[in-house]
Amino acid sequence: MPQIIRKDRIEEDGWTLLRPAADVEIATVELPATPILVPLALWQARREELLARATPVSVWLAANENPSAIADDLARLPLIAVDFPKFTDGRGYSIARSLRDRHGYRGEIRAIGDVQRDQLHYMRRCGFDAFAVRADHDIERALAGLKSFSDSYQAAVDEPLPLFRRRAQASGAAA
Repeated sequence: MPQIIRKDRIEEDGWTLLRPAADVEIATVELPATPILVPLALWQARREELLARATPVSVWLAANENPSAIADDLARLPLIAVDFPKFTDGRGYSIARSLRDRHGYRGEIRAIGDVQRDQLHYMRRCGFDAFAVRADHDIERALAGLKSFSDSYQAAVDEPLPLFRRRAQASGAAA
C-alpha cells in the first residue's frame, strides 16, 4: 500500500487514486469498492452514483481546474487532492489557498503528482496537510524536510499572523 505524509507522520494511504486515461469514456470507468479519489470530470458526470456509494469518495483537481466547481459539495468531501503535473507548476498552491480562504474548507487537502521534498513547507503554508510524495523520492527525507524552517515571517494559512504581530503579542505590546 502506498504511503503518504499526513499531519507530520508517514501513514498508509487507504485511498485509491483514479487517473483514467484521456481516451477512456468517463461513464465506463470502473469504480473499486475502496475509498476513491476521482477526477473532477468523473465527479461531475457521475455525482449521484458516487454519493450513493457505501465507501468514501473524494475529488482531485487538476492544476487548471477551479475549486469553485465543487464548492457546493465541500461538506460531503473528506479530502480534496490537488494534482501537480510537474514540480515547477505552482497553480496547485493557489487552489489550496482558495479552498481554505475563499471556500472555508477544513477537510484534508492533499498534494498529488510531482510532489517533492522542497515543496512541502510551502505547500503546508498554503493549506495542504497531506502529501503523496513522488514514488521515486524518499518519504522519510521528505518528512524531515517539513522541519527545515522553524518560523515564517509572512502570514499564511498555517499561521495567520505575521512574525512581527506574533512577537508584539508575546511581549504584550500593541502592533
